[in-house]
Amino acid sequence: MTTPTENRASIGKEVRDYIMIFIAMMSYCIGWNIFLLPNNITTGGVPGISSVLFWGLGIPVQTSYFVINAVLLLIALRILGWKFCVKTIYAVLVLTVSTTYMSTHYDSHLLADQPFMAAIIGAAFCGCGVGIGLANNGSTGGTDIIAAIVNKYRDVSLGRVILICDVIIISSSYLVLKDWERVIYGYVVLYVTAFCIDRVVDSARRSVQFFIISDKYKEIGERINREPHRGCTIVDAQGFYSGKDVKMLFVLAKRRQSDMIFRIINEVDPHAFVSQSAVIGVYGEGFDHFKIRTKKG
Repeated sequence: MTTPTENRASIGKEVRDYIMIFIAMMSYCIGWNIFLLPNNITTGGVPGISSVLFWGLGIPVQTSYFVINAVLLLIALRILGWKFCVKTIYAVLVLTVSTTYMSTHYDSHLLADQPFMAAIIGAAFCGCGVGIGLANNGSTGGTDIIAAIVNKYRDVSLGRVILICDVIIISSSYLVLKDWERVIYGYVVLYVTAFCIDRVVDSARRSVQFFIISDKYKEIGERINREPHRGCTIVDAQGFYSGKDVKMLFVLAKRRQSDMIFRIINEVDPHAFVSQSAVIGVYGEGFDHFKIRTKKG
C-alpha cells in the first residue's frame, strides 16, 4: 500500500515528465521548422519522411507526420505499453500543433547562405529534443519508437538504432531534391542528432556509487532509505593502519540524487569518510533492466 508521500512523489514525477516532454518537443520544433525544413535539409525518422513528401508532393508536414505516427503507435501499443504510448501520443500532438503554428505564423529563413551551420544547429536542437523526450518516457514517434523497442530488449544505444533506420530516409531525399550536397547535409544532421541523443539520455540515466564510513552509519542509512528511497548495504571492514573494525555503507543512486545524499551525510556526521564514483551501468530494481541476447533452438 502506497503512502501519501509516495503518491505525491509519483504524481510529481509524472507532471515533471510531461513538462520535460513539452520542452523537448519545442526544441525539436525549433530545429526542424526554423533550421532544417526552410533550408531543404532532411532530418531522420517520420519528420524526414514528412519533409520528403512536402518537397515532392506538397503535403503539409504536420499532416503526414501525424498520420504516419498514428499508425506506428497502434503497432507499438502492445509492445511498449500504455505508459510509453500515452506520453508519446502527447509528444506527437505537441509537435504537430507547434509545427502547424510555426508553419502559419513564422516565415523567416535563417542561415539561408550557410546550410552547414543550419544543419549543425538544427540537428543539435532536434537531438536534444529527442534525448530529453526519451529520458522522460516519451518520444517524437517514428524511428524513436523502433529504437525504444530495440533498446527494451537489447543493449544497443538509442542513437545507433535511429542512425541505421534513418540512412534510407536521408538518401531518398535525393529523389525530390536532386542535390547530393543537401543529402550530405542530411547525413551530418543524422550524426549530430544521434550524438546528442546518446549524450542526453546517458546523462539522464547516469548512476553513482558511494562508500560511506561513519560511526553513525545506521542513522545515515535510515535517512538514505527514507528520503531518496535508495537501499544501503552494510559492509564489515577494518582499517589497515588502526586495525579498528568499522561499518561501511555501500549505496547506488542516480546522479541527480548525489546532492541529497551528501546533504544527509553532512547533517548526520560531517566527519564521515565518503567516496563517490561514477558507474557505467546499474541493473536491477530501481535502475535499468538487463538486456541480454537469448539463444534460440
